[in-house]
Amino acid sequence: MKHIKVKDLLDSTTTLQEVNAKGWVRTFRNNQFIALNDGSTINNIQCVVDFENTPDEILKRITTGAAVSVTGTLVASKGAGQNFEIQVTKLEILGDSDPEKFPMQPKKHSLEFLRENAHLRVRTNAFGAIMRVRSVLSFAVHSYFQEKGFVYVNTPIITGSDAEGAGEMFKVTSLSFDNTPRTEDGKVNYKEDFFGKETNLTVSGQLEGETFAMALGQIYTFGPTFRAENSNTSRHLAEFWMIEPEVAFNDLDANMDLAEDFIQYVIKYAMDKCPQDLKFLETRLLDEEKSKPQAERSEMALLEKLNFVLENNFKRVSYTEAIDILRDSSANKKKKFQYIINEWGADLQSEHERYLVEKHFKCPVILFDYPANIKAFYMRLNDNAEPGKETVRAMDILFPGIGEIVGGSQREERLEVLVEKMKVLGLDEKELSWYLDTRRFGSAVHSGFGLGFERLVLFVTGMTNIRDVIPFPRTPGNAEF
Repeated sequence: MKHIKVKDLLDSTTTLQEVNAKGWVRTFRNNQFIALNDGSTINNIQCVVDFENTPDEILKRITTGAAVSVTGTLVASKGAGQNFEIQVTKLEILGDSDPEKFPMQPKKHSLEFLRENAHLRVRTNAFGAIMRVRSVLSFAVHSYFQEKGFVYVNTPIITGSDAEGAGEMFKVTSLSFDNTPRTEDGKVNYKEDFFGKETNLTVSGQLEGETFAMALGQIYTFGPTFRAENSNTSRHLAEFWMIEPEVAFNDLDANMDLAEDFIQYVIKYAMDKCPQDLKFLETRLLDEEKSKPQAERSEMALLEKLNFVLENNFKRVSYTEAIDILRDSSANKKKKFQYIINEWGADLQSEHERYLVEKHFKCPVILFDYPANIKAFYMRLNDNAEPGKETVRAMDILFPGIGEIVGGSQREERLEVLVEKMKVLGLDEKELSWYLDTRRFGSAVHSGFGLGFERLVLFVTGMTNIRDVIPFPRTPGNAEF
């Protein structure tokens, strides 16, 4: 008999049918009631065992974590909180689980403990819910762009370019560390390496994505990216997934329209497809926040926060206007900000971004036209800027509780301006000659943005640490599993 998913059994409209279900035991009470879960839903199905006619040696093996197969009749449940249960006629233990050793016991575990058991934490309700939401959001990303006629492009993971100019990249090499070949001046001789040049793991697929956008019109990437940034904050990972659309003939305004529409689409998709998981995560968050001081609690419950993004147009504000607002704010004047805003040109911190969204505008915010010297070389320089106050056509989308969630820009399409910016920054023109070719041959206005997928999952699930929304987090000092 083919087994039926627990989700489908709980959604059933007919009873008194013989069914088979397979899954893992969450709890076993009174030698009679199995709470069975197979990962298809946050909910368990109760399986009622005829313990008087079941051998003791079988009953002893029904432990938390054990894999079992149950066959029986689907009947209306007498218990509260569930519509159906299975009256078991046949029980088979598929895989034992030693209750003395299995870490995921039916009790509350700290998130730190669960990170140490990342290979088993998905068997808990919270992480099952998070990973189902992550899966649905991933599908929604592809669904949105495919519906809009975008072409999905797989950009290289191994690259010779540093798209961000940050220099915090993981090197890729096949050279021996014990006998590394050197040049005459003592530097590593990369000509003897696998690729014949210095290569790294990518920090972004944007530059390669631009070349495809200048032929296919509108493309998107969705793949792993890597940053060798020695940061142990709750917002940083060394390995994470990036969504990066690039669109020919789009200016910054069209880029902002695209990003806003995209974000609202994927959030609504998750809310429509994962109502039970999101409700569970909302309840979990409310319980967790009861132990926090009032000032540290979220102003909105999870579903309210998600609806807040869906129901509000994103407020578009220039960097210059935002700096004036922040500089004149009581939080700045009373030195409540950790980083005090004194002058134009400061790089905004998360506390400033959240103030703009949560306190001042009370809606999602898109900041644009940032100072050129705090943004990447490929962003389009605005014309007629005051000397010393040059700005670029950059934009960041800011969300409640999280700060920046999207960064993007109109790209610099003018060859001579781009070359000049690269010279000032000391970037090798020859190394990026392929990128400059998109400006030499049929250049046009184009724009794009990057969205860190884990930051999106963090926002939608209400979790507070980015390590809890990726299956196996990679952070400084941690590459377990």
